[in-house]
Amino acid sequence: MKALVVNGLGRGFDLEDVEIAEPEGREVLLDVRASGLCHTDILFATHNIVPFPTVLGHEVAGVVTKLGPGVTQFQVGDHVVGSLNQFCGTCARCLSGRPFQCLHPEATLRRPSDPPRLSRKGLPLSQGFGLGGFAEQALVHENQLVLVPEALPFPQAALLGCGVVTGAGSVLNTANVSAGESIVIFGAGGVGLNAVSGAKLAGATRIICIDVQPKRLAEARRFGATDVINSQESDPVEAVRTLLPHGADHVFDFVGQQIVSEQGLTMLAAGGGLYLVGVARPEVDLSLNIIGAIGGQKRVVGVNYGSSIAKRDIPMYADLYLQARMNLDDLVSKEISLSEVNEGYAALKGGSLNRVVVTSF
Repeated sequence: MKALVVNGLGRGFDLEDVEIAEPEGREVLLDVRASGLCHTDILFATHNIVPFPTVLGHEVAGVVTKLGPGVTQFQVGDHVVGSLNQFCGTCARCLSGRPFQCLHPEATLRRPSDPPRLSRKGLPLSQGFGLGGFAEQALVHENQLVLVPEALPFPQAALLGCGVVTGAGSVLNTANVSAGESIVIFGAGGVGLNAVSGAKLAGATRIICIDVQPKRLAEARRFGATDVINSQESDPVEAVRTLLPHGADHVFDFVGQQIVSEQGLTMLAAGGGLYLVGVARPEVDLSLNIIGAIGGQKRVVGVNYGSSIAKRDIPMYADLYLQARMNLDDLVSKEISLSEVNEGYAALKGGSLNRVVVTSF
């Protein structure tokens, strides 16, 4: 099959012929129909986080074509969405309802002694998050797949696998935002816009978005933000304090920069929480004044996957979309072919696009 291979740090995505194995055990083979371009994949392609060569792409939607003998949750022809949350389903964290904190995520992969799922000229390729969605096909453990309605379009379905559950889940699951509370969202990109959608569902009365791109701020308004702040034109801390003199109940950092997180801390109301969601470079640190944190009873929480339970939350968001209660259509700014992924990531840097999705393979 055709797949995009990252052969080394900063070397981009190369379209190549690779081999994909037959499904074994609880593995499911699917034809990929849509694959979203997420910032995390470009971060992994440019930093020493995953072994190279690798096939990335973790916002995946497709159709099941073959089943391993141990699969019980799917049938051929099912429409599915991939989840980057790798969970075993049997450890203490999984059994207590926290699969996003699974102690044995490697259970969703083949053992090192097994033949690889993906290979090129006889040599193994690693598979980003156990998905490898920048390809014509994907071979995935059934724990990482979720059944979705056939009425759900594939481009919108793909975004449910990461951007939607991470953004909305951070608000609904991790922060557990209540009706009447106030939130601040740093970064009105594809994930931040889903946080706006989550805040609307939660009944937040003040939804403030901060960005440097006027186009993104306009999109945030369209998704339901009550206020927007261009941090290149005004000091975001002063602007938030003008709108919320006592501070914000919740601040979400979808940017992943030290200065943003530190500004978020200063915006918090007493008892407020700062949620670190945006994937920062590995070397980025956050400074925290302990006395200020204690006196202000502030929380700093690292968020993984929006604290989401994929097999519960993805079908819920799909239903909300089909009921016209959640905006997924405006997330899909551009559809491209698999060979155009490098150009797609370049286009995302300009800030005028919410999400780019591969739909031609």
